[in-house]
Amino acid sequence: RVSGKVSGTVNVGSTPVELNGIDLHAYIVVGDGRAYTAISEVPELAGLALMPVAPIGELFGWLFALELPNSQAGFKITGATFTRQAEVVFYPGNQRLSVLQTGRGLDDHNHLTVDTVLSGSVPVLPPGAEVTMEPFKETYQYYPSIATSTSVREFTVVSAERGSESFSFQLKQNITYEDCRHDNRAPALETLQITMERVFVMYVTEERILRYAITNKISPVGVDSSGPELINPCYAGNHDCDTTAQCVPLGGQEFQCQCATGYRGDGRNCYESVQESRCGGVCYNNPNTPKLHRATGIEGYIATTRQYILGKMVQLCNDPQHQCTGWLLSCMAPNNLNIWKRPSYLAKFVFSSDIDECSSSPCHINGRCVNRLGSFDCHCQPGFYGDGFLCSQLAELPKTLCEHHRDSVQTTSPEGFPITGLYVPQCDHEGQYSPLQQCHGSSGYCWCVDSNGQEQAGTKTPPGTTPTNCGDPVPVPPTQRPESVCERWRTSLIEHYGGKPEPQQYLPQCEADGQFSPVQCYGETTYCWCVDQDGREIAGTRSYDAVKPACLPSVAPPTVRPLPRPDVTPPPHADVTLLYAQGQKIGALPLSGTRLDETSARTLLTLHGSIVVGLAYDCKENHVYWTDLSARTINRAAMAPGAEPEILINTNLVSPEGLAVDPNRRLMFWVDSNTDLIETSNLDGSGRRTLFGTELVNPRAIIVVSSTGTLYWTDWNREAPKIESSTVEGQNRKVVVSDGIGLPNALTYDTTSGQVCWADAGTKRLECVFPDGTGRRVVHPSLNYPFNMVYYRSHFYFTDWRRDGVIAVNKESSQITGEYLPDQRSHLYGITIATSHCLSGEK
Repeated sequence: RVSGKVSGTVNVGSTPVELNGIDLHAYIVVGDGRAYTAISEVPELAGLALMPVAPIGELFGWLFALELPNSQAGFKITGATFTRQAEVVFYPGNQRLSVLQTGRGLDDHNHLTVDTVLSGSVPVLPPGAEVTMEPFKETYQYYPSIATSTSVREFTVVSAERGSESFSFQLKQNITYEDCRHDNRAPALETLQITMERVFVMYVTEERILRYAITNKISPVGVDSSGPELINPCYAGNHDCDTTAQCVPLGGQEFQCQCATGYRGDGRNCYESVQESRCGGVCYNNPNTPKLHRATGIEGYIATTRQYILGKMVQLCNDPQHQCTGWLLSCMAPNNLNIWKRPSYLAKFVFSSDIDECSSSPCHINGRCVNRLGSFDCHCQPGFYGDGFLCSQLAELPKTLCEHHRDSVQTTSPEGFPITGLYVPQCDHEGQYSPLQQCHGSSGYCWCVDSNGQEQAGTKTPPGTTPTNCGDPVPVPPTQRPESVCERWRTSLIEHYGGKPEPQQYLPQCEADGQFSPVQCYGETTYCWCVDQDGREIAGTRSYDAVKPACLPSVAPPTVRPLPRPDVTPPPHADVTLLYAQGQKIGALPLSGTRLDETSARTLLTLHGSIVVGLAYDCKENHVYWTDLSARTINRAAMAPGAEPEILINTNLVSPEGLAVDPNRRLMFWVDSNTDLIETSNLDGSGRRTLFGTELVNPRAIIVVSSTGTLYWTDWNREAPKIESSTVEGQNRKVVVSDGIGLPNALTYDTTSGQVCWADAGTKRLECVFPDGTGRRVVHPSLNYPFNMVYYRSHFYFTDWRRDGVIAVNKESSQITGEYLPDQRSHLYGITIATSHCLSGEK
């Protein structure tokens, strides 16, 4: 057993959590290398976040791992005094946690004492999250007085809020100890491998206990712990030796049990021996009974009960019905009097008090702890199964995925009834998604689903049409696609160059799915330009400097199954939320004041097959609007749970990018970088007309200031970039800025100062200017690659292509105050702000 204290400060996200000497208890089953670790009274925020930090409990697994041939567990090398320093670096957030564990020797009960100090940062995990870790192998390098290892682990976090997410961390550790100066044995192996199997981690909120359970085996590097050489029970851990005995492997499946030093017995039952001169011999102590402190030389038998009457015991022992025969054999007399036969003496005993291990709650929340003299047992409560350390429920079947989905929608309103317009899934009698049609009760659309409730591509039908026969097999696409135009052209040019093109020669750059990469360059030069989906150059995009042009894809990446339903899932209880476009999804990032609330971030809407670029928000009707480069459409959806997208415009659009909404006039405005047009329509898509169709080369960002009725837009024409303005009616067009800019991708309006602000991927600057062109100033001089931007309460929030995230900059201090990197690492495009009420300038 191991006991100790855990201290330190752990920053969970941006919240520091103090750990003030909380208890750590570990229980190791040495016979098969199982190590159970429990840390009590852990605050919930830290308990959830520390679940992936299994290295805290892995130390005890290394110390007492099951030894395979030609290997040694750590405790045989370090003894009870050592220092373990470990650093855990989490990805993708780069949080760092330092773990310092100090072995301070054995206490009065022969328990190992290990104190732990934690300091640093860990990522936030949502409430109710579960963490799973696959078995893994780690290699330890051994040197005089030190053992080291470095590894990278992956773990999965499953939560109701975010679904299943994969993360990783890197572990670097050193374990230092004092070598025995009198050890004349040959040096041990310099490298050993530890195999960690059945890794369980959990945080029990009700008990505030953090648990790790790991099975460990140590062996020379390259030994397969599951191979045929491990059939010996000593290696497999399925022997029946006493917990105080050592399993000694013999040939084949044979083995021998040897009681440890200080114990006597046949190896399967071992008893502690206590040498005392007054005994006149050896006094035996069964670990399941109180300790024997003294004995006198009286012929007879020894009773092992807590309380007894000597005369009664002697009477029982003299009764032939209860006689014991043989050495170290026992018999059970009435009243649970356990009697042992001993030669030459009958003992009188003074009993010591037993330690109640159950007081530290070592068992699972659904388990029951039974204290025994010198030990304890864990049993699962009725209705649960497991070994007592981990108990799972048997009696009540958990809800299926379909039932969870259905019930979450049906209890949306305070009265517990579904809100009108939501999709309610149909579940069969077994709780599975109905294999027949799933239909939206309000829209009338129907579709087929798989066993996970995911829509099957090509099966959705509008109201009034013949529904798809879900019983027909869905055609399986061919495993090998034909060579694309880009790939054929590339192969042809490589042959033309004799198989070895020069660095300056042009080769088409193709994506993994065979499409043309949006940016094309001459070899390794900085001479680059944008192309459309057919590889044709887009006018006005040629660049000769180090900054590549901000080209957008026109073909959506291949669909990854399973396909999530395209329903809106807004973050709960968020008054102000940043919405960002990331290819096939719209993400939601709530603000806490002006701080990025990363822990509440989620996917608002998944749109498979889309490339979402422009984003805008209507504060009066709580709708989000977006442009889709792939589908060549403009769309909207209500910011309500279960709402579905609505297509507003789907004709005469080629490359719709920037989008702006005027909530006061009920108008929207957008730019098309292919047709070089700026257009407008009502918010329902009616009344469409062109505002400007001349003197535009590569229009990108567009904003509207509703309070003044003014439009602003950028044109990143590489030969003559500019920022222009006009009225919402298309009058008084003029150039606001045309000098000192390169790639003005992002544009926003500072409602406090009345200035127009832009972020430039070419000059790397964030600048502001008054609408008349005066008062120009630099807010931040060295950005990475900004794409789109929004302003709120003295802060600029922009999407960045270098970091693939959202960056926050304080207008007053010019400092970067926050960064959010979504788990999916790909370019972010448009960004806007959704609020529970209209802001100044929108009314």
